[in-house]
Amino acid sequence: MDDVRTVRAGRRTVQLHRPQKALGTGFTKADLFDHYRSVAPFMLPHLRDRPLMLERHPDGAEGPRFMQKDTPDHYPDWITRAEVPKQDGTVTHTVCDDKATLLFLADQACVTLHRWLSRTGRIDHPDRLVFDLDPAGDDFATVRDAARLLGELLDRIDLPSALMTTGSRGLHVIVPLNGNHAFDDARAFAKDVADTLAEANPERLTTAARKKDRGDRLYLDVQRNGYAQTAVAPFSVRAGAGAPVAVPIAWEQLDDPAVHSRSWTIDSAVEQARTDPWAGVLRSGRALGPARRKLCALRD
Repeated sequence: MDDVRTVRAGRRTVQLHRPQKALGTGFTKADLFDHYRSVAPFMLPHLRDRPLMLERHPDGAEGPRFMQKDTPDHYPDWITRAEVPKQDGTVTHTVCDDKATLLFLADQACVTLHRWLSRTGRIDHPDRLVFDLDPAGDDFATVRDAARLLGELLDRIDLPSALMTTGSRGLHVIVPLNGNHAFDDARAFAKDVADTLAEANPERLTTAARKKDRGDRLYLDVQRNGYAQTAVAPFSVRAGAGAPVAVPIAWEQLDDPAVHSRSWTIDSAVEQARTDPWAGVLRSGRALGPARRKLCALRD
């Protein structure tokens, strides 16, 4: 029988079962558990009060993965839950408010955590806007160029933005909102921004939802800004080779040719976290009215 590790997390005790189970190429459940334990102080502020969708690999690297929305009955009662409306009913999502919950989820083989862009107190009003820069292939140079163009446009309409690797192929550009806009309004604004950028760079960028219509162009994806949609949470692990991690980075780091979407792994993400690359950018959420007027002026 595999060993069982027991660790203290705040006021709770959490166990790690079958620590040597392989969850992906080159990493075990113990590696996942230790990563989330080390990044918890940096990750939890991005998770608290937000419903989660959990990407689980309960049978390890060789088994199927599945996306979990509803919180199972066997989860401890001290784990926060959020019952949110859906068509014809509700969904009871898990909410990760503390380190013990994060470690419990790691023991449940939750490799990747995807979070809502709104908080439980105002579930219909996002306080984050996300642009997902999705390349046609695995050419990070196209992602780097698109991020710079988008960052420049957001600067011109006076919106602060933060940059994050996804641990996959692209980048996320994140804008803090004041929480006073409905999802449909936020997504429509994001679409207007993306359309403006794509229209100015039609050979390189597209907002076409169908892959067959994109060709080799990078897709400016704003669909994550809809109600009940999620985006990968900062410091989440991906199940790819070497366990890449979605990591906040500073805009200046785009100038480093060694930086790409999978630059950081469970072996190095905490060092990047300690540099505080976002340095308070997301603390002051913005209204979209002034930015929308500036964007309209640019388009005209």
